[in-house]
Amino acid sequence: MTTKTKVAIIGSGNIGTDLMIKVLENGEYVEMGALVGIDPDSDGLARASAKGVHVTHEGVDGLVALPDFDEIDIVFDATSAKAHVANAEKLAPFGKRLIDLTPAAIGPFVVPAVNLEEHIDAVNVNMVTCGGQATIPIVAAVSRVTPVAYAEIVASISSRSAGPGTRANIDEFTETTSHAIETVGGADRGKAVIILNPAEPPMIMRDTVFCLIEDDEESLQEQIRTSVIKMVEDVAAYVPGYRLKQTVQIDRIEKGQPVHTLLPAGSTRRPTHRVSVFLEVEGAAHYLPAYAGNLDIMTSAGLRVAERIAQQKGSTA
Repeated sequence: MTTKTKVAIIGSGNIGTDLMIKVLENGEYVEMGALVGIDPDSDGLARASAKGVHVTHEGVDGLVALPDFDEIDIVFDATSAKAHVANAEKLAPFGKRLIDLTPAAIGPFVVPAVNLEEHIDAVNVNMVTCGGQATIPIVAAVSRVTPVAYAEIVASISSRSAGPGTRANIDEFTETTSHAIETVGGADRGKAVIILNPAEPPMIMRDTVFCLIEDDEESLQEQIRTSVIKMVEDVAAYVPGYRLKQTVQIDRIEKGQPVHTLLPAGSTRRPTHRVSVFLEVEGAAHYLPAYAGNLDIMTSAGLRVAERIAQQKGSTA
């Protein structure tokens, strides 16, 4: 492929700057067209300008006004859920493909290892959340073996790696991730919790996934472990720091535990076992240090989607 697809990134904060560096260093089918911000003094815009990338501090209006705007095919939005609604509306008349890295969820949820090909032609795809990108593949790995009555995820990230956009989106994080656990992960009911840990030195991103299942067959348990390990390998193909922290645990639920209160109203499932998966996500340290795995998994997943869209575009050109 001799020409790459040009992309623009809206948002010059932690996520947008990290994503820009990934595109510049690792983009096989995509290349930087512009970095967009609203703060003329932001570190992200300064870095972009130093690397020869077109920049504007006038938001989407500034992006649209750039001389080579017509050459940009894909636009990432790394701002906030509220901002993405306005940005998507402004960009709608121009026919750009949007990759939303906020919890706005205007378009379909996409987790590359699970359902990228299903939504490859969508105009606006949503990358869920960092916790969703880390944990939904595991829920999907379990649900493709046996029905998951309930799935709960806990994402723990360093407070230092949570920028203003992340902090402003905490409520949207829990709602969006919980919904995607069900619609993408396949659980009957999902719940998500995020923890911003102020520990020093900063902790690497850790994620815990619990799934309640009906299972009385040892062979099924082995299938679940195999499925989870395979899914971890699939995610690690584009997020090298993604790994299991411990072996997959499957425990019998003791009688008397009120797990029925966790299930959807009217559910007839009777969970007998709990699957516990413990993950660690180490960042590639392109912008923030390696503890910021939450940053890395979002930008890596977003780049994966853009590369696939651009690859398809090139193959059909």
